[in-house]
Amino acid sequence: MQNKLQELTDKLYNEGLSKGKQEAEQLKANAKEEAAQIIAQAKEQAQEILAKAQAEAAELKSKTENDVKMAAAQTFTAVKQQIENAIVTKTLAPVKGAVSETEFLKEIVKTIVAAFNPANTDSVALEVMLPIEKKAELEKFAAESLNKICSAGVDVQFSKNVQGGFKIAPKGEGYMLSFTDKDFENIISEYLRPKTKALLFQ
Repeated sequence: MQNKLQELTDKLYNEGLSKGKQEAEQLKANAKEEAAQIIAQAKEQAQEILAKAQAEAAELKSKTENDVKMAAAQTFTAVKQQIENAIVTKTLAPVKGAVSETEFLKEIVKTIVAAFNPANTDSVALEVMLPIEKKAELEKFAAESLNKICSAGVDVQFSKNVQGGFKIAPKGEGYMLSFTDKDFENIISEYLRPKTKALLFQ
């Protein structure tokens, strides 16, 4: 009787042990599978994070390079403009002085008045506007020399609106041709700027 009881006990123990081992193996296998999945997911996420970080770094690098290039281009353009302005301004200074110089101004006015009244044509009456600051120096010249050149007569006015140079027009036509210091500066500046650019930057 006792042997049978022992056999039954052993049988139950062995069956329980076997079942426990199976369950333990199953749990172990499940744990390994879950661990493998977790590791795979972690690797995948790590790859995604790395790829995103690399993309953001590349984008930042590209943006930074573009910003640096743009800033360099803008700086270069600004420096070019400053150099160009400096050269043109330096070149224009003698021109402004020449137009304001009395003898030079007399010669230009005489030349333009003569151009309005070429030989073998009817004389054209003219209006000439000169700087008021030059009145004392030019009044006698205007009254004598210009009327000799233009037999139809020259009406000379001295105006505070003319700072340098002069203005001229056929009398009563309603328009004036401007030869002021500013006009000469603009003409020469327009000529000089492309020449300066070509000389310095090409």
